[in-house]
Amino acid sequence: MRVIARLWLGASLTFAGISHLSFSRQEFRAQVPAWVPVDEDLVVLASGVVEILLGLALLFAVRRWRPIVGVVVAVFFVAVFPGNIGQWREHVDAFGLDTDGKRFTRLFFQPVLIAIALWSTGGWSWLRDRFGR
Repeated sequence: MRVIARLWLGASLTFAGISHLSFSRQEFRAQVPAWVPVDEDLVVLASGVVEILLGLALLFAVRRWRPIVGVVVAVFFVAVFPGNIGQWREHVDAFGLDTDGKRFTRLFFQPVLIAIALWSTGGWSWLRDRFGR
């Protein structure tokens, strides 16, 4: 199950990153919160490249590096979470999230992605071993 989850997450991140750079670029631009002091397009392009790299790392990293990759992916999901909050607070429609209820519900999936990233790669154990309980 862990392998399947890691491969699914890696493929999903890679696909999402490619979509940032191509066919969904405008929708991703709409999700950049107004308070971000960087050009929307730059944020979308940079996050797309990061997602591709993280996705490929999840797919192809050797076993020794997978826990670290999982932790980095989890940190990435934490870093982009304010954008999800911004989409909800600013009432931005994108990717079928066209009501506040749908946008609010989406907020609960980010912790699930963080948990999958850590669980599927052994990141939980790696963190526990390095930083204690």
